[in-house]
Amino acid sequence: MSSPRIAAAFATLMIATAPVAFSQTATQPRTITTVGGETQIQPNQIRASKMIGSAVYDAHNRNIGSVKDLVLDRDGRVSAAVVDVGAFLGMGGKYVAVPPNDIKTDNNRLTLDMTKEQLQQAANYRLESRDTGAGTSTSPVRGGQLGR
Repeated sequence: MSSPRIAAAFATLMIATAPVAFSQTATQPRTITTVGGETQIQPNQIRASKMIGSAVYDAHNRNIGSVKDLVLDRDGRVSAAVVDVGAFLGMGGKYVAVPPNDIKTDNNRLTLDMTKEQLQQAANYRLESRDTGAGTSTSPVRGGQLGR
């Protein structure tokens, strides 16, 4: 094989494999940052244990509900934040799924660019599936100390 053919074959191989290599690195963002030899939570991150149960406010500083739960997909990413809307003393509310990117953390609290009325008009979200049993597993009796 001559030098130009080897070069052409090598260039073809590099071009063909470049998208695969790029897609593998581009789809796996680094979410753990090491500072001074230890890892720590970042300013753009929030702990699930702090988010669940927290009040959610609208753009006009009105309390519109609270985060009931977070739903994870099979890859471990949060696919929905379930907001309990309209409950008064634990009665009469409903659950609404909100994309996690729609909830902002402003001044150490959660805000959503929707009104309580808009959330009340949204589709009800069922935390348990009647057909598959998804969502019915219970937490272990003994677990970690998330609230530390």
